[in-house]
Amino acid sequence: MNKVQTPYRFLWLLMPLTLLAAAVAWIVLANPLQSLGSDAPPVENLTFERTIIQDGGVRLLVRAGGSEPMQIAQVQIDAAYWQFTQEPSGQIARGSAVWLNIPFSWMLGEAHVVTVVTNSGTTFEHEIAVVIPSPQGTVAQLNNQAIIGLFVGVLPIIFGLMFYPVLRDVGRGGMNFLLALTVGLLVFLLIDTVEESLELASEAAAIFQGPVMVVLVGLASFFTLMAVGRRVGTPSGLSLATLIALGIGLHNFGEGLAIGAAFAAGSAGLGTYLILGFTLHNITEGIGIAAPILKKRPPLLAFAGLTMLAGGPAVVGMWLGSLAFSAHWAAFALAIGAGAILQVVVQVSAYLMRSNEAGTEVFYTRPVILGLTAGVAFMYATAALVKI
Repeated sequence: MNKVQTPYRFLWLLMPLTLLAAAVAWIVLANPLQSLGSDAPPVENLTFERTIIQDGGVRLLVRAGGSEPMQIAQVQIDAAYWQFTQEPSGQIARGSAVWLNIPFSWMLGEAHVVTVVTNSGTTFEHEIAVVIPSPQGTVAQLNNQAIIGLFVGVLPIIFGLMFYPVLRDVGRGGMNFLLALTVGLLVFLLIDTVEESLELASEAAAIFQGPVMVVLVGLASFFTLMAVGRRVGTPSGLSLATLIALGIGLHNFGEGLAIGAAFAAGSAGLGTYLILGFTLHNITEGIGIAAPILKKRPPLLAFAGLTMLAGGPAVVGMWLGSLAFSAHWAAFALAIGAGAILQVVVQVSAYLMRSNEAGTEVFYTRPVILGLTAGVAFMYATAALVKI
């Protein structure tokens, strides 16, 4: 009986899909709403995605939105018209991006307002807060950024892991405090990552639907990592420490993106005070990574791997942020990080309950409450030092 019905089921599936395709083709070709339109110009939108300051002038990466293709007619800088070239030339299709090359003689440290005028007369403004030459992909430049990335990402993790020998002698109450401390700092990182990703999403072109993208990517990241974790078994010990390092590493990647982008825009004074702030802010992360392995004796190579997994992404983030920053891709990356951190919060919380052979009531005990409070409070207090 099933063999007879199978072809008919396929036809019932094919019929609505065929009708849908025909309806879409008719709407595109016939444009039935054209008769209802007016002579008003189409709705236009333009998003400025990147600004590059170089010896030959200013380069802008812009992305078109709106309902129809658009054409850039004129470019102004500080209300003065300037010649420009567009790559590629011609109309800009919806969702497409082009480069605008403006031979503008800029002065170091000045501020300028760029105005783009379309052929319909619509204007879009972009402010260059501080003119500073954009970083170039030279070996020396990348080395300098790598040193800063190591200071703000890797060094604090090393400091935190150096507490490992002292912490190994803590009892059950101390262990609960450290695990709760880990959960507290991860919760803060989760909130901070979500906030940063939504902020970047608001700066991206509307076509990317930034806030919705952040939520969907974050949930997909969370459920994917949870499914992978279930397949390999309940994480504990070194595997749980690796998950914590991964979540922290994804967050540090976002921090590196922010520092690199601010550095490229000339709006970040990456001096001793800022580096010191990042070191204090991230040192607790090393303690959090060490918490699940206090009763183990992992090899020294494992500590090196955990350190690079948690802190190394800050270097990569700085490189990408200064050389090829894009708001929607940065929001996408941070959303993945948020989902990963949420998954680690769930795993560490489950490990805390499992190690105490208790349920959620363990979170009402004094060591756990103190650990959660200390983790969130320390991260909140030191975050004020690193906000750019």
